[in-house]
Amino acid sequence: MPEAPAVDPLAPASLPAKHQRSGLDIYQRFRDGLADPECDSQATNGRWKKHFSHAPGQLASAQEDLLPLFGYVVDALRDAHLPTEFALIPFVESGYKPGARNPSGPAGLWQFIGITARNHGVPMREGYDGRLSPVDSTQAAIRYLKTLHGMFGGDWRLAVMAYNAGEYRVLQSMRRAGMNARNAKPAELPGLSGITYAYVEKLHALACIFQQADDRDAWLRQLDRPVPRLAAHTLPGDATLESWARSQQQPATLLKRLNPALAGRFSRGTKPLRLLAPAITGDDSATGVSDTPAAPPAVASADMPGSEPAPSRTHVVKSGESAWAIARRYGIPTAHLLRVNGLKVDAVLRPGMVLKLDDDPA
Repeated sequence: MPEAPAVDPLAPASLPAKHQRSGLDIYQRFRDGLADPECDSQATNGRWKKHFSHAPGQLASAQEDLLPLFGYVVDALRDAHLPTEFALIPFVESGYKPGARNPSGPAGLWQFIGITARNHGVPMREGYDGRLSPVDSTQAAIRYLKTLHGMFGGDWRLAVMAYNAGEYRVLQSMRRAGMNARNAKPAELPGLSGITYAYVEKLHALACIFQQADDRDAWLRQLDRPVPRLAAHTLPGDATLESWARSQQQPATLLKRLNPALAGRFSRGTKPLRLLAPAITGDDSATGVSDTPAAPPAVASADMPGSEPAPSRTHVVKSGESAWAIARRYGIPTAHLLRVNGLKVDAVLRPGMVLKLDDDPA
């Protein structure tokens, strides 16, 4: 018998529209938040292009959990007013696998070592490793990166070098070179490892590879599909991951992959445990998306005396809206909305733009 086709493990068909968004919207938020969006030939044709050639396909794949997780991290960074280059750290460190473990000790999405995790509020005790919680570890990473970003004058390159090597090592290197956060040249800092210098190159190259993928149009179309919005939830004191999944009608297999810290036996400690799962609360105003498409306007009949063609509909873009969300609101295909406005698939919508919803009358 032929094999059954693979099923999208994150297929959100049963989720309300307000708990979904387009993967293209995630990518646009990432791109809009880059501190260094300019790409030169070295960034896109250098040694990291081949190394990360799989990255665009991996991000777009419906068989991976990466795109919703990436969206969760991008949102956390944008909310903290941090550069979205930082959202690529888990790509480099763990391949966006919440349960990733390194034989030398680091673990989780962000590959924290134990002492760094504890220093930034990640709960770790016998029977529970918060580094394997995407909620605990991401919140700790945001706090740490915000500290580093401020410590190094808002230079994302120095911040990620400090994330890799430790802030004191980078500060010592800057003092040795007579540099400060305002005039530092990260590539010229003395005494750091090759891995630390390459860290900046890797993240910038990855951002550029996404922006200049070889099959860009096809790749962007792959991204333009509905994926769930992930959010943190509190696990009640008497619940297991399986019982919570049943009560919320969520797929237990997915939740175990997203929350390896809670997937087996675990100790509860004194503070509530949190898990990452598709959003189950909220209202439509947060996304500007309604569950019910707007009704099309009445069209005058050409046979009626004195009738005139109905005026074309328009929509004024609001902050945070994507082409996918607007198209869904009006019950039209995203491709149609882009076509009638002469926009490309990766076009960035700015607040105040007036979009046509219908073809021009013949």
